[in-house]
Amino acid sequence: MGIKRIFNWQVALGVILIALSVIVYVIHYIIFRDVHHIFIYLIGDIAFVFFEVLLVTLILHKLLSSREKLSMLKKLNMVIGAFFSEVGTELIAKFSVFDVDFSHIAKELSGLGGWTRRDFARFDKDIKRREASIDLSGGGLVVLNDFLVEKRPFLLNLLENPNLLEHESFTNLLWAVFHLTEELSFRQDLIGLTDTDLEHVAGDIKRAYQLLIHEWLSYMLHLQRNYPYLFSLASRTNPFNPNARVEVR
Repeated sequence: MGIKRIFNWQVALGVILIALSVIVYVIHYIIFRDVHHIFIYLIGDIAFVFFEVLLVTLILHKLLSSREKLSMLKKLNMVIGAFFSEVGTELIAKFSVFDVDFSHIAKELSGLGGWTRRDFARFDKDIKRREASIDLSGGGLVVLNDFLVEKRPFLLNLLENPNLLEHESFTNLLWAVFHLTEELSFRQDLIGLTDTDLEHVAGDIKRAYQLLIHEWLSYMLHLQRNYPYLFSLASRTNPFNPNARVEVR
């Protein structure tokens, strides 16, 4: 009913505007008696409408949308920065305990302070193709579970931010971490899990771990390009560099 009422209002407004235009043209003809002049300007104005649609709808609208999107991404990167400060960096360190090939990935990522944008893109592509080998035989699930349960309120607050819907990959990461948190917290005994159950949990960890590395790389690139002083601190607390020290040497 509401939509029909709005539509009727728009139709009425359109009819009124057209009627006013006709009245003005009639008055113009009565005064000047020049149909030729009326049609010259009428056709010229109609021809300009198409250019105006192109200029406003396709060009200006796109520029404004791009600017608004950049502003939104800046705000989102602040949220992502808070995530890595509070949860993400330490979570990488806890996941790395289970990564069989961590020494290989750490060797490459430990020196990203001098990376170019192309280096970030190359390694991010490698991470997407790489199948992480997760080994849970050494334990560590209890420590991981305690950490995730402790950080659950913070993660829930992040999900309440409506702007995160604009950042699909980061939202996917949060859902992967939440799913892993539930998988671990619902199990009464994380020490005596069967091999089949360990394999299932390993799959959940692998999913969250790879999404986490992808977002960490994107965030580090953002810092390098826009906030060098924050990038310096992030490099000195690099979770992939066992020799990283926050003190400047």
